[in-house]
Amino acid sequence: MQNSKLANRYSKALLDLALERNALDAVNMDMKSLVSVCESSRDLQMLLKSPIIKTDKKIAVLLQLFDGFHALSKDFISLISRNRRESDLYLIAKDFNRLFLEYKNIQQVVITSAAALDVSTREKVLGITIKATNSEIELIERINPSLIGGFVLRIGDVQLDTSIATKIRRVRRELIS
Repeated sequence: MQNSKLANRYSKALLDLALERNALDAVNMDMKSLVSVCESSRDLQMLLKSPIIKTDKKIAVLLQLFDGFHALSKDFISLISRNRRESDLYLIAKDFNRLFLEYKNIQQVVITSAAALDVSTREKVLGITIKATNSEIELIERINPSLIGGFVLRIGDVQLDTSIATKIRRVRRELIS
């Protein structure tokens, strides 16, 4: 079975179970944390993919590592590991976060700027994007000094680039041609 299909099936099952047990927000926070830890820890990635380490050891390490998780999340991690799908745990958790946002009608908006946004700018961006998308917004801020100034706003597949670096590239192309 293809990994994305597998991740989708498991994440849908977890979403349904979390809804049934009124633990959706707690499980979502757990899955966000799991994704974050997987992205930042090469050792954890290697542990999950290792065919040498026995399943019982992996479960013990995972449960100790994620001790503060909701009981449903811990049971789910154990189940995935017992089914020998622990190498797909990252993809499943990431897909769960996507399904959660979809279920709650929350749109992820990524804004990249040369420097950190001040409070008033952040509020303006939130106000405009809420009106434009007609949904709740999860704002993700990134800093990229190479933009020089301005920002790049990404909502789903739509991108608005008002950065100085892009304007300079456009002018350079026009002068060359």
